[in-house]
Amino acid sequence: MIGMRIASGLLVAGMTATATATACSPAADGATSTVQAPPAAPTATAASQHPSETLSPVFEQPLPNVKGKTFTSAIVDFPPNARAVAHRHGAAFVYAYVLEGTVRSQLAGEPVRTYHQGQNWVEQPGAHHLLTENTSRTKRAKLLVIFISNTGDKLKIEDPPG
Repeated sequence: MIGMRIASGLLVAGMTATATATACSPAADGATSTVQAPPAAPTATAASQHPSETLSPVFEQPLPNVKGKTFTSAIVDFPPNARAVAHRHGAAFVYAYVLEGTVRSQLAGEPVRTYHQGQNWVEQPGAHHLLTENTSRTKRAKLLVIFISNTGDKLKIEDPPG
């Protein structure tokens, strides 16, 4: 319960701060605030493809006491049956909190884990995220994700197709 209050407070703080700190937001400098995987090439199996997630930054600000680092909070929305492409977050430290639904996740060298609403995990800098998926075929899942990254770095680098 305490974790939910903290995460909710971070989300509300991020939303409130976004209104007063638009100069720090990705949208203020012309960057896109939604990141989606490119659509798959049409094939006979396109119908069996999983939908992808959407990452929507809520708040972004350079850390005033840590030169070269930026704090970013984002909501990651997984439609029913959605799956993210394997990816990394560069040198970022990542905290993920399940706001809604159930998400299955696997980092390289670790077992597959299932996280339900109110649960969380962290990813160390350089971690390879092999699996992230919404376990439901009918309900969406949402994450609050916090990145502490090098200022200017991409937040998500997808593995090349192959």
